[in-house]
Amino acid sequence: MKFSTKILSLILFVFTFLFSCTDNFEELNIDPNRPKDVNPGILLGQMQYRIVNSSIQASRSFTHELMQVDAPRSSPGGQGLHRYVVQPGEAVWSSFYDRLTDVEDMYKISDQLKENNYKAIALVYKSWAYSILTDLYGDIPYSQATKASEGNFSPAFDKQKDIYIQILKDLETANSLFDDTKALTYGGDLVYNANVLSGSKNIGIQKWKKFTNSLRLRLLLRISKRDGEINVNQQINSILANPTTNPVFAANADEAIFRYPGTFPYFNPYFNARTLGWRDGTYFTKFFLNHMNAVSDPRRAIWSTPVTVNGLSVYQGIESGYPTSLEYIVGRNSSYNDILRTSPLLGVMMTYSEVEFINAELALKGYSTGKTAKAHYEAGITASMFQWGASIPAGFLNQAGMAYNSTGTIPQQLEQIILQKYYAYLFVDYQSWFEKRRTGYPVLPRGTGIPAENIFPSRVPYPTYLQSLNSSNLQSAITSMGGDGSTVKVWWEK
Repeated sequence: MKFSTKILSLILFVFTFLFSCTDNFEELNIDPNRPKDVNPGILLGQMQYRIVNSSIQASRSFTHELMQVDAPRSSPGGQGLHRYVVQPGEAVWSSFYDRLTDVEDMYKISDQLKENNYKAIALVYKSWAYSILTDLYGDIPYSQATKASEGNFSPAFDKQKDIYIQILKDLETANSLFDDTKALTYGGDLVYNANVLSGSKNIGIQKWKKFTNSLRLRLLLRISKRDGEINVNQQINSILANPTTNPVFAANADEAIFRYPGTFPYFNPYFNARTLGWRDGTYFTKFFLNHMNAVSDPRRAIWSTPVTVNGLSVYQGIESGYPTSLEYIVGRNSSYNDILRTSPLLGVMMTYSEVEFINAELALKGYSTGKTAKAHYEAGITASMFQWGASIPAGFLNQAGMAYNSTGTIPQQLEQIILQKYYAYLFVDYQSWFEKRRTGYPVLPRGTGIPAENIFPSRVPYPTYLQSLNSSNLQSAITSMGGDGSTVKVWWEK
């Protein structure tokens, strides 16, 4: 069969047309809303939102139950954090390492562009995230982590001491890199809005610098037992003695909080939480509410729901670590207030109240903070109230159960400070658990349903999937730490 000349000409025309169209195919299919080049501003905002979502969800799902803020309505089978049963990997591991890849990319791109403010912010996030990871697990991949693009899929585990040494160095570096005369060239900052100048100064960058040094104080206090191995006291004194060079939070306006704007896609992660998951399946505990009830703490109405008992509206909690046969009735006890689901305030990394409680402890131990431990203690409580929008009643700080006991022993005064720090830590990742491990406070009652062999945990066991993905390095870390159980103490706790 022969094709006519017309048909052959038509075929040649079609092929010529198709090939000429593909010459500009990539141009025609460029998404006008997608940036051509990745810059640190593009990475920053999304990373800030995603990483804080992981930390506050961890606080609600892990720390609150373990630290007797709340407990499940029913808990058969003998399991549960409130019974000191910690499952392997039951904490931010994958979610944080995913975000740390973004942090590493942001640092590298910022370095290439000579954008020091972005580099410094990346170092702060890196230090904050790794401090949480190492305090959760102990030895973790650090110096070789997030190197998959370089072909390293089996990173070695660094010792916690070495990680802390480098974290503290990175925070010092960040402190020196921040330049408050410049705006963030590419924008993107959703925490402090360091994208613009106010006059000749960048107020946002000044706040980033305060966060940097406040975080240094948190971590130095965390490892204070290890002074000598690391020059902890020297570094603390250096920060306290040079507030201009090493500023820390001085007001609630300085706090490191991702304030959810409530616009797509930046919603509070509990925005669409179902009632069952939000409050009907979980209640606040007696330990958490009873002290607040005793002093009529005004934060109760913000955090929790009242229930009617004998015709009275009260805040009532349940036992933590109760027997497996017990099941609490829906709606009979106080749970999370629905206003928290849309609150812009939950994205907490560090607060001013925490810094005041840190200074209270430092003053108690003889450091020169410029105020007494009592003054810092009261400022910490006041700052927490302000943070949550609560008004302090007249005489609140002078009543029994709140008044600072300046004549008490150091352990008695420390217990007071840490108890109030515990309340101020609501929705702040794992910090109240870390502080409990460091100080022994607050003293938590042991539930009647906790088996005698269950011991309050000191760490989270490594994720089980590491046994197949990074077995050799995992085993080296387990051997170095003396085991992988939840009762194995990390370096700073030993």
